[in-house]
Amino acid sequence: MAKTRKPRNADFKARVALAAVQERMTVAELAERFGVHPSQIQTWKKGLVDGAVELFRDRRS
Repeated sequence: MAKTRKPRNADFKARVALAAVQERMTVAELAERFGVHPSQIQTWKKGLVDGAVELFRDRRS
């Protein structure tokens, strides 16, 4: 039987991605703790890191 997907809100994704960026636990440990697949954590982490550039982009021009 196929598993059903659980919708995850932005707050949850941000918490997991920040935990992955901190690297205090492995992605496998985070996956077990939060109940998500390790590749999903990697995707959220990449999105966080790539999106961080926008926070510091100079918009005065």
